[in-house]
Amino acid sequence: MTDRKFYKTVFKVTVLSEEPLGNPDLEQVNHAITEGDCSGVVTVSEALELDGKQAARALYDQGSDPSFFRLTSKGEDDE
Repeated sequence: MTDRKFYKTVFKVTVLSEEPLGNPDLEQVNHAITEGDCSGVVTVSEALELDGKQAARALYDQGSDPSFFRLTSKGEDDE
């Protein structure tokens, strides 16, 4: 098992608009609330410290791979 720490932060973005936004990406949402005609606020809804095993699982849950953080599928350092 690795001694490294990892962090999972979940942000909640609330946007008020006069028209439906559809399915914008983060860059488009940022533009809409900072330069466009939408009002928005970003809050942290969850902040967790993860160990290697939890980080490996979280990466799989995102459709990524533990190798992104140089971890094995068991959350151990991949040297």
